[in-house]
Amino acid sequence: MRTIVVFTMISLDGVMQAPGGPEEDNSGGFRFGGWTVPYADESFGSIINAELSGPFDLLLGRKTYEIFASYK
Repeated sequence: MRTIVVFTMISLDGVMQAPGGPEEDNSGGFRFGGWTVPYADESFGSIINAELSGPFDLLLGRKTYEIFASYK
C-alpha cells in the first residue's frame, strides 16, 4: 500500500489554503488569499524541493483539480 503525504497550509484559526495569490480562492467572501507567502523561507523551500524531487502522483481535491485542469 502506498503512503499519502499531505502538505497543508493552515492558520492557527483553521483556515486551509494553498500558498497561491490573493485571487486563488476567494469563495465564501474569503479575502485573505495568499497569506502564506510572507511566511515561506529557505527551510520551507528545501522541504518542498526534497519532497517533489522524485516521482510522485498528485491526489487533488475538486478546486485544485479545476485550477490544474486549465494547464496543459
